[in-house]
Amino acid sequence: MKKKNNVYYLIAIPAFVLFFIFHTYPALQGIFYSFTDWKGYGDWSFVGLKNYLNVFEDGRAGDAYLFTFKFAILATIIVNIISLVVAMGLNSKIKFHKTLRAVYFMPYILSILIVGFIFNFIFAHFLPQLGEMLGLEFLSKNILGDPDLAWVGIVIVAVWQAVSFNTILYLAGLVTIPEDIYEAASIDGAGVWTKFWKITFPMIAAFFTINMVLSMKGFLMVFDQIVALTGGGPGKSTESISLLIYRGGFEGGEFAYQSANAVIYFIIIVVVSVVQLKILGKREADN
Repeated sequence: MKKKNNVYYLIAIPAFVLFFIFHTYPALQGIFYSFTDWKGYGDWSFVGLKNYLNVFEDGRAGDAYLFTFKFAILATIIVNIISLVVAMGLNSKIKFHKTLRAVYFMPYILSILIVGFIFNFIFAHFLPQLGEMLGLEFLSKNILGDPDLAWVGIVIVAVWQAVSFNTILYLAGLVTIPEDIYEAASIDGAGVWTKFWKITFPMIAAFFTINMVLSMKGFLMVFDQIVALTGGGPGKSTESISLLIYRGGFEGGEFAYQSANAVIYFIIIVVVSVVQLKILGKREADN
C-alpha cells in the first residue's frame, strides 16, 4: 500500500508543480498586476480598482465584447445544429460510416493557425478567382476585406473545425439509445420528427449540455482564427476580447490594464458557463 502511495506522489507532485508554475502562478501574477499601473516593464505602483473601472469606460473594449458575444452565440448555435445532424447521419446504417467518423474528426486535430491561413488563401484568392470565372458577383470579392462580412469568414472556419469534436460527443450519446425504443415508437406510428423530439433529444440531453457549454466557452476565447484570417480587421471590426488583451498587454504597454480586462473576462466566462449549466441542467431534469 505504501509503495502505491509513493508511486501516486511521484506522478501527482511533478504534474502539480508544472501546473502551478505554468498556469496558476502566472494567473495569480496577472491578478496582482491588475491592481497596478505596470506597463510590462519598468517600475510600477498600486492604483487600486482604477484599471477595472476604466475597462467599463473603454469603447474599444465594449466593441470587442459585443463582437465576441455575437460571434460566440451564433457559432455555438450553428455548430451544434450541424454536429447533431451529422452525428445522426453517421449513426445510421450507411456504408463506410466508421471511415466517415474518422474523416469528420480530422479537422479537429489540425492546427487552428494552419487551417486559418489555408482559409485565408481560399477567401482572398481562390473564391474571388472562381467567382470571376463563373460570373458570380457575390464570390468575386474577398469577404475578409469587408468590415461587414469579415466575421462571416471567421464563423465559417471556426464552425468547420469545431463540428468534428461536437459530432463525436453526439455520437457517443446516440449509441447509448436502445434500438428497441425506436422500434416500439415505429409500431405506435411515430414519425421521424416525433422520434427525434420525444426519444433522441431527451436521451442525449446531457451530451447537448456538454456541447453547448464547451462550444460557448471555446468560441468566447476565439483568438487563432482571427489572427490567421483578419488580424482583427478590417479596422477593428473583428477584434475579439482575447486579441485585444494580447495586443494591449504585450504590444501596447497596457499589461496591468489588460490584466484587469482578462480578470473581468474570466469572471464573465465562468458566469456564462454556470448559467448555461443551470438552465440546461434544469431542462435535463424536466425531461
